Amino acid sequence: MSNTTDTPVSSHPSHYVGIGASAGGLEAIEDFFRHMRAECGLAFILIQHLSPDYKSLMKELLSKKTDMTVHRAENGMEVLANNVYLIPPKKNLSIFHGKLLLKEQDTVRGGINLPIDIFLRSLAEDQGERAVGIILSGTGSDGTRGVRAIKEFGGMVMVQDEENAKFDGMPRAAISTGVADFILPAKEMPAQLMAFVQHPYVSRENRSEKLFRDEDNLARIFAELREKTKVDFTYYKPSTITRRIQRRMSVNQIDDIKDYVGYLQTYPAEIMILYRELLIGVTSFFRDLDAMQELGQNWMPEILKRARNREIRFWVPGCSSGEEAYTIAILAREAMEREGISRDVKIFATDLDRDAILIAGNGVYPESIAADLTPRLLGKYFYLKEDHYRITRQIREMVVFARHNLIKDPPFTNIDLISCRNLLIYLQPILQQKALELFSFSLNPNGILFLGSSETIGDMSDVFETVHQKFKIYVSKGKRQKLGTNFEAQVKPDRYGGAPVPLSREPRRPVGPPEESRILNQFLDVLAGQYVSLAAVVNERMEIQHLVGDSEGFFKVPSGRAVYDITKMAARDLAIPLATGIQKVFRSGEDIKYSNLRLRFQQETRSITMRILPFPELKQAEPLAAVLFEEIKIEPEAGTEAEENYDLGEEAQQRIRDLEQELQFARENLQATIEELETSNEELQATNEELLASNEELQSTNEELQSTNEELHTVNAEYQNKINELTELNNDVENLLTSSRIGKLFLDEELEIRKFSPEISKIFRIMDKDIGRPITHISHSLLDFDPVGVIRSVQQSSQAMEREVQVEGGRWYLARILPYSIGPESFSGVVLTFVDITGYRQMRWDLQESERKYRHLFETMAQGVVYQDAEGNIVSANPSAERILGLSFEQMQGRTSRDPRWKAMHGDGSELPGEDHPSMVALRTGRPVYGFIMGIFNPELEQTRWILVNAVPEFRQGEEAPVQVYTTFEDMTERRVCASP
Repeated sequence: MSNTTDTPVSSHPSHYVGIGASAGGLEAIEDFFRHMRAECGLAFILIQHLSPDYKSLMKELLSKKTDMTVHRAENGMEVLANNVYLIPPKKNLSIFHGKLLLKEQDTVRGGINLPIDIFLRSLAEDQGERAVGIILSGTGSDGTRGVRAIKEFGGMVMVQDEENAKFDGMPRAAISTGVADFILPAKEMPAQLMAFVQHPYVSRENRSEKLFRDEDNLARIFAELREKTKVDFTYYKPSTITRRIQRRMSVNQIDDIKDYVGYLQTYPAEIMILYRELLIGVTSFFRDLDAMQELGQNWMPEILKRARNREIRFWVPGCSSGEEAYTIAILAREAMEREGISRDVKIFATDLDRDAILIAGNGVYPESIAADLTPRLLGKYFYLKEDHYRITRQIREMVVFARHNLIKDPPFTNIDLISCRNLLIYLQPILQQKALELFSFSLNPNGILFLGSSETIGDMSDVFETVHQKFKIYVSKGKRQKLGTNFEAQVKPDRYGGAPVPLSREPRRPVGPPEESRILNQFLDVLAGQYVSLAAVVNERMEIQHLVGDSEGFFKVPSGRAVYDITKMAARDLAIPLATGIQKVFRSGEDIKYSNLRLRFQQETRSITMRILPFPELKQAEPLAAVLFEEIKIEPEAGTEAEENYDLGEEAQQRIRDLEQELQFARENLQATIEELETSNEELQATNEELLASNEELQSTNEELQSTNEELHTVNAEYQNKINELTELNNDVENLLTSSRIGKLFLDEELEIRKFSPEISKIFRIMDKDIGRPITHISHSLLDFDPVGVIRSVQQSSQAMEREVQVEGGRWYLARILPYSIGPESFSGVVLTFVDITGYRQMRWDLQESERKYRHLFETMAQGVVYQDAEGNIVSANPSAERILGLSFEQMQGRTSRDPRWKAMHGDGSELPGEDHPSMVALRTGRPVYGFIMGIFNPELEQTRWILVNAVPEFRQGEEAPVQVYTTFEDMTERRVCASP
């Protein structure tokens, strides 16, 4: 097939498909691309485990299976639609802003290299919902972490069916994560992939705005979830909820949310699938390594030392599959060893997902976790068993796993450390506040709260003190929040019995009371129509929350990724006044007004007055400010309120000073970070150097074995296919030669031995090492037969010869000598076959002897014997039958018992119909007739002879109707006469 395509150079793919494959993956890759049409609008990046010592032939092999252009990836290469990109040997591949980046594999550290995980992780971070991860045949567990990342960022995951994969290690590990959207054979993946990407929700033809506005059906979904799972998802982040509902709709090829509600009600299993989709937890050992090291080095010892004579209690809510809980346990164990102390540590790890709790409780993880752990920790706290790592007993016994609803169920108490990382980001502010209140209640004074990198304590600064802003570590001040009434009791159910649908979609926008929101919206609408031409509501991050009025000339949406920063959306002349003014208002809490701002628009200059007013502070709501714009059309009259004329130079200088302060602060933080990284790198380097010496030889051997194994299935794949065909053919021939129990000998044109079957060694004294020797050098045990002469005769005449021959010992063979055909009327060599017919000859002799005995008995016995076929026709008769019946066999042949010329009669002299003759009765009934006396006319003697008849039917096996009948009879005329008075 050609590897050219008409795809425009500038075309951008709708989705980026990362394909991971290892040993045995070539067949699956070829199946996939053979069924994927070239003009699909997608880009494919193929990641394989390649040998560093051999050139990969994948480009040449794959170009024959697809019309898409196949590239070897190069650094900085832009990824285009309808193209395939291959990872080169000795490189790790990643993607950034749609361009491929190459990096040398780290062979110095001696750790496990996981190129599929590396690429899929970068693809997830770079493309988000447009990322697709596919795992095909391979050994090991590479790709497991990658598919988790794909799912975390909203992408789609496909995995090859284990039963269809040549090597099921990678597919089995990926399936065990529970994140696979489709599990299919490779050849069925393209059709499903195209159906997925063309779905309206995926192709952006119908995004979540419509879905979110359908509050009625969303409420039905929430009600179904709560009824079946006892979990209320109402106040989870709307963006997360709608995105994952959309995912399930696209997977099931459903376009309308109303139809999806009906699908949930028809197929209850889909509710559980959606439930698991909503609870997908993406975690790993020592996630955010710097933060974990900070906790373990600087805070864990303090917690352990503080509690001397009591149990130390940790809580890990949202533990998912347990990696974070075990990480905390390892940190505690390491800290106790460093400090030389022993404490009773109990870690409560909880989650809503029952399946995740079961996985965590088993403590069994794929080999890919080796990339998250140092060799020292991996060897110390894990042991390898059947391609999986198991947590050691000392760590497992420190952790108690339980199913727990963070919001509904009572919290744990007397806790010294809560590690809740990347859970709050999925909740709306009202649930975040509830969770933080529960944490405050649970923690002991000076207890540690450890949050994720994107999470904060909000307005809970009165109960938590920030001790490390970067790594989100907080200390409880001991002011326990009083827990309010049950959260669910405060919410009025909707008419379907489910919880109300959230009204806000903005991830970071707080949800205020509905009445206040309604009044505010009405007020802004009135204000826009009666007072100001343009007004904007912004928060401290300068994000626009609400916009009223005509913004033409004032704001525009910048190109690139959508942003809501008012300074970036504002016209150039307004950017600095807005930035400095908003900062002043939030800093001072006072109104500010700028007049005489000059705004150029469509070749004219406007004079603008801008007012910035802070909003009254509300509990559980972030600070807001209103920015009002008014165009000045007339000069103000004397005596009016004095307004501050905006001095661009002075404000620009103030803005520069503010930016310089921020820059200096950033520099100091960066320098501190660099110093911390340098220290960490020095420690890691020292540790790695110590481990390298002991692990180098073993790791080198493992890498060589793995590379060799995978290279045999990738680089040499085309040759392997041919070898497989030849191997199968050779196996067929060998099995044929061995199982046929026939002696076969193949000779070439020079009468040299090419191949032979084991049975031939009974005739020719031949061994395996004789292949290539002339047949004239081989002795044989044939008697009165010259095989060489016959072989040459057949070779010259090209005519087959067949003869029965005998060998020493008395066994007989049927010898066939045939020319070796290589084409029509073309021969090259000779084939000899020897079939052992000793048993056949003995059987033939036995049959002949049996036939002789039977024939002698048949012809000499005194009783008459007649055989008749199924129609009653006589087919055989012995001489006694001819004598008794007075007819020769030629006269009887073809006659039946119904023939009237027999003049048959009963014993009493009455006429005997032909149908009642014993032979006809036996044929009709299938039962023998014995001792039947009847009279029959003998034309030779011209008198009636009386005979005693026995008729026996004969059957073929499995048939019910007789195929013939044989009748025996003897002449009893004289006895009958003597017996009569």
